Amino acid sequence: MLTTLSRIIKYGLQAFWRNGPQSTATVAILFLVLLGFTGLLVFNSVTNIILMDIQDKIDISVYFKIDAPEDSILDVQRSLDSLSEVKSTEYISRDQALKIFKIQHQNDQTISQSIEELDINPLSASLNIRAKELKDYSTIASYLDKEQFTSIIDKVSYTENVNVIDRLKSIKNNVEQGGFILLIFMSIVAALIIFNTIRLAIFSNREELGIMRLVGASNFFIRGPYLLEGIIYGFIGSVMSIILTSILVYYTAPHFNVLISNGDVWVYFKARFFTLFLYELIFGIGLGVLSSYFAVRKYLKI
Repeated sequence: MLTTLSRIIKYGLQAFWRNGPQSTATVAILFLVLLGFTGLLVFNSVTNIILMDIQDKIDISVYFKIDAPEDSILDVQRSLDSLSEVKSTEYISRDQALKIFKIQHQNDQTISQSIEELDINPLSASLNIRAKELKDYSTIASYLDKEQFTSIIDKVSYTENVNVIDRLKSIKNNVEQGGFILLIFMSIVAALIIFNTIRLAIFSNREELGIMRLVGASNFFIRGPYLLEGIIYGFIGSVMSIILTSILVYYTAPHFNVLISNGDVWVYFKARFFTLFLYELIFGIGLGVLSSYFAVRKYLKI
């Protein structure tokens, strides 16, 4: 059995090198398919990181009237904490708001002097509310719109990131759908090229195959080298694809990191490198073996 396997590997490698131009073209097409496949996986991961990062920055800010009693504000906070949609609430008193405002504008002498000259604190207390899910913000906003809160609430404001998330999700879905369709098309093209390459190899070796049949070679021994060719195509294409993907991610990661406050795309990619490579191998070798198998089944009449 080991002798048979070693001979299959030997003949498969010989066939791969013998069909140099066809093998090169096949590997190149499969490489492009796998590059697109990995690109979609990386794009999905990166956009998910960005979406989660933006979502973590989203909150609802509730500003209360200057004369709103602190006890009433704390009652509103407790009622919000009891909602299943609310992840957390943060109360900022008028004194805290003034202190934060001064720190933020400490380099602006005009604003700092104006605040110091005021006899009263012009800022109001507020609550910053974070929801468990993005969809829960509308429920929380509706809850705050109740009539019982109108006497103490001055205004409720959403962060502009809500619209950013919606646009980013839309772009993500459109790119993924377009990429998936393109990937299917390119996979079909790659499968046809592998199919045709194996067909040509069978045709050029028809006399040798005839001799093998006459001397009693098994079907497995005759078919094996052609199936191995499919494995070689998939393996080389996968290795080339993961190398180029790594280079691209390394040089483009700083541009994506600008959009992420806590995270590094390159570190994220390295942590999942072997998982991505495994997916590529499964997809690439699977595509190569299936194409070879159907070509052998159709043209190798044994």
